Amino acid sequence: MNSKRPTIRDVAKLAGVSHQTVSRVINGYEKVTPETRLKVEATIEKLGYHPSAIARSMTYGSTRTFACISPNLTDYTFASMIEGAETYAREHGYFLISATAPDAESFNSLVVQLVQSRRTEGLLVINPYADKRYLSLPEDVPVVLMGARPRSKGLASVALDDVQGGYLATQHLLSLGHKYIGVISGPLEEDCVQDRITGVKKALDEAGLPFENLLMYSGDWSATSGQTGVEYFLSQDKKVSAIFALNDRMAAGAIHFLQKNEKEIPKDISVIGFDDMPLASYFNPSITTIRQDIPTLGINAARMLISINENPREEINQLLFTPELVIRNSTSEVIKRR
Repeated sequence: MNSKRPTIRDVAKLAGVSHQTVSRVINGYEKVTPETRLKVEATIEKLGYHPSAIARSMTYGSTRTFACISPNLTDYTFASMIEGAETYAREHGYFLISATAPDAESFNSLVVQLVQSRRTEGLLVINPYADKRYLSLPEDVPVVLMGARPRSKGLASVALDDVQGGYLATQHLLSLGHKYIGVISGPLEEDCVQDRITGVKKALDEAGLPFENLLMYSGDWSATSGQTGVEYFLSQDKKVSAIFALNDRMAAGAIHFLQKNEKEIPKDISVIGFDDMPLASYFNPSITTIRQDIPTLGINAARMLISINENPREEINQLLFTPELVIRNSTSEVIKRR
């Protein structure tokens, strides 16, 4: 079996045309007859020919490469968004490189390296408001915020409607009779945290309950901070009957700590999470949560970045996707005790 990778000249020879004609077909030039185009395309498919990325970059006068900068690559939400974006970009002739910037200084350094050296034609940025990194967003290449709403009207973004997510979770607990709720949040400076808490307040207002009925603990998205949050709640005079953790990892940590302290879930305390990570349905009890279609956020962010890159005058859009309440076994009606 011949394992040699087919070349543009192999395609030209089998199709009976010049390699310049094959190049014109590949790059979408109009001055090729329909018959010739069909013949070349059929030959490309038969040989399994893939154009050289470098050659195509030279043809287009561009790198056809984007970069995604994330605080880390281990977080489930971040990784899922990046995977969705990378798949869509590749299917549409672009490469997506991923880089991590744990703080604003390293973010700024990466932007300088990627943009000033023209290694990328656009950026996808995750968690721009985790610190001051949003101040380093470049103005000379397209930027799309992924999983975050912008604080400036001139920025494109793809995000979940986190206000609605916080509202749905709280409304669910209230419908079960819970009036004293503990909220384990992520870092309070992050916009998604602020929005989810806004949704919590909206549900409480509609139910005529004071915000003072709420106990708050600021976590860091880790399961450990979920445990610490529950420990804090149990130490307070005001006893909560339900806990809303703003991601599933903190919800899992909360459940682990409660069970270790002989609390039965949901009989003693109900717990609801956020994200619907793949393992949420396998925990005991399975976790009631707010589902967001994370890969779809990445796909749409890449689609938007490609569109802006190829049509610079296109109107900047800010897309919001609707979350979904997924009811499982970690929440139930509050039990009234004498």
